[in-house]
Amino acid sequence: MAALSSFFRRSLRRPGRREGKVEGSAAETSSSRVPQGKPGERSSLFYSAGQFFFEYLVVVSLKKMSDGHYEPKITYQFPKRENLLKGQKEEEERLLKAIPLFCFPDGNNRVPVTEFTSETFSFVLTNVDGSRKIGYCRRLLPSGRGVRLPEVFCIISCLGCFGLFSKILDEVEKRRQISMAVIYPFMQGLRESPFPAPGKSVTIKSFIPESGTELIELTRPVDAHLEHVEFQALLQRLSPHLILHIFASAVLERRLIFLAEELSVLSQCIHAVAALLYPFTWAHTYIPVVPECLLDTVCCPTPFMVGIQMRHLERVLDQPMEEALIVDLCEGKIIRAVGDEEEILPVKLQNEVLTSLSRHNNNNNVQTSEQVNALVSETFVQFFVRVVGHYASYIKWSKNGSGAFQERPFCKAITSKTSRRFVKKFVKTHMFSLFIEEAEKSRIPQEAYFQRKITEYQAQKQHRRAS
Repeated sequence: MAALSSFFRRSLRRPGRREGKVEGSAAETSSSRVPQGKPGERSSLFYSAGQFFFEYLVVVSLKKMSDGHYEPKITYQFPKRENLLKGQKEEEERLLKAIPLFCFPDGNNRVPVTEFTSETFSFVLTNVDGSRKIGYCRRLLPSGRGVRLPEVFCIISCLGCFGLFSKILDEVEKRRQISMAVIYPFMQGLRESPFPAPGKSVTIKSFIPESGTELIELTRPVDAHLEHVEFQALLQRLSPHLILHIFASAVLERRLIFLAEELSVLSQCIHAVAALLYPFTWAHTYIPVVPECLLDTVCCPTPFMVGIQMRHLERVLDQPMEEALIVDLCEGKIIRAVGDEEEILPVKLQNEVLTSLSRHNNNNNVQTSEQVNALVSETFVQFFVRVVGHYASYIKWSKNGSGAFQERPFCKAITSKTSRRFVKKFVKTHMFSLFIEEAEKSRIPQEAYFQRKITEYQAQKQHRRAS
C-alpha cells in the first residue's frame, strides 16, 4: 500500500524542453510503476483504430475481514494472461493491486442493502511517461434476494471514449442480471473486434439465453478529441464565470480540487475540465476520484487536478496544502481560490468566451450531447487559436528536418498587451512545452482539428483585410 500511495501522490511529469530530469523519474518510481500505453504519446487518451477495445475486465467485490470491515478484492478477471515474462507479471500484479482502491474510493464502511442505484464513473492511472490507462466502472447490486453488497465491473483500457464504454457497461450489467457466465462470450467477442475509426462502427454478436443472438452496434464519435467528454455535466453545475475561473487556473497548471458526493459527477466534470484544454494536455497528477486512503494527495506541492467526495471536505481543508482552487460541484461555487483568477486571461477574449458559454446556457433549443460538446469545445479552441495559433510560423526548421521553436519572437508577435502578458506565462507551462516538443518533430501538424481552425481563422483575417 505504501508503494501505491507514493506512486499516486507524485506529480508524474515528463521532462519538458526547458526542464532537465524531473524528480520522480521512471527509475525512482519503478517500485510502483503501472504498465501503460505508448511512451511519449502526446495525448494518451486518443489512440488510433485497430487496437483492442480493452485489456482487462475485472469484478471487484467487498470481502468481510476478520475485524468486521470490508476490503475490495478482485473476484473475477478476464482475460487471464499466462506465460508472462517476469517483468510483465510484476507490472500486471501492480496494476491489479491498484484497481480495487479506485473501484471503491469511498472507503470500506459499507452496509449490505436491498436496493442500490447503479452508477458509472471512471478513473485514470498515470505512468511516469505521461501515458494513461482508464478504468471504466459500473457499480451495481448483484441480482438476488435479501441484503447484498454492491460490486464493481471495471474495464481497463488505453482508449478514451467514455460514451462508448458506458454502452458496453450497459450490456455487461444486463448480462450480470442473468448470469456471470453470459458476460464472458460478450467480452470475448468485444476483445476480438478492432477499435473502430472515428465515426465508424463495429458490430458484436452476442447470444443471450431466452433472447437469442443479439447484434450490438458500437459507434465511435466523429470528433476523436470529444469522445471522452460530457460538457453538459459541467454546464449543469457551474456558471460560465466559474467555468472560466477553473479554465484559467488549469491553463496555468495550478492545483485544482473538485468536490461532489457522486462518483459519476466527479469523473464527468474533471474529464470535462481537462478537455477544455484541447489541443493541450494536462500532464500532471490527474485523479478524477481520489481514494480515501490517498487524501493527502492535496498536500502535493506540484500541480494536480483531483476529485474528492464531499464527505471528506473537512479533512481536505485541515490538510497543510498550498494555494489551490477548491470547487464545490454540489452547490456550484468556489470554496477557496488564489484570488487572481479574474485577471489571468486577456479581458477581451475572456468576455468572448463568457458570451459564448452564456449563449449555450440560455439556448432554449433542445441540444444533443454531441452538439453541446461541439459548441463548448469550439469556444475554447477559438481561444487558443487567437492567442497561440501562430506558433507554427515560429518553428525554425534545419536541413535535417528538426525544428526549433523561437519563443521570444513568438511572444513579440502578439500585438495585444494583455494577450502577450498571458502568453508569456502560458509558454512556461508543461502542457505548452509538450505541445511544442511534438510540433518540432514534424512539419505535419499533430492536431488536425486545431490546425484546421487556425487555417480558417487566418483566412477570415485575410478576408477582412482585403475588404
